[in-house]
Amino acid sequence: MSVADQIQEHRERCLVPLISLRMLAQGEAGVPLPRWVVVEVARVTGTVLAETEAASRAVLTAAGFGGGHQGDETFLRVRLDRLAAAARDAITAARAGDPGEMGRHLCRFDVLTSAIWTVQDAVYQSRRVGVTP
Repeated sequence: MSVADQIQEHRERCLVPLISLRMLAQGEAGVPLPRWVVVEVARVTGTVLAETEAASRAVLTAAGFGGGHQGDETFLRVRLDRLAAAARDAITAARAGDPGEMGRHLCRFDVLTSAIWTVQDAVYQSRRVGVTP
């Protein structure tokens, strides 16, 4: 399996969880959140985080990191940390029973997921053609 296929497979594993999060983010303000929502938000954001981290590792491995390109590694790590923070914020809001705040954090999580995929593509493509970003 090629690296591009591995990256695509990790992203495809995120599609259903991201749809689930989008549905949860549409919850109605003022309506109490059932307990299962907290569990689902934690489970699903965890799945997306794990797949996104695995795809990032594949990108860095394919790009031949380990010698002199720490800037890209740091760039990806910072974005993964932001994604993890958005997940924590969504879980905290769900635990607090605040559907509006949870929805805002889930939307941020969704946007950050798309953004990290763009960064992964840029790092992978630049190394494949021998250009340093």
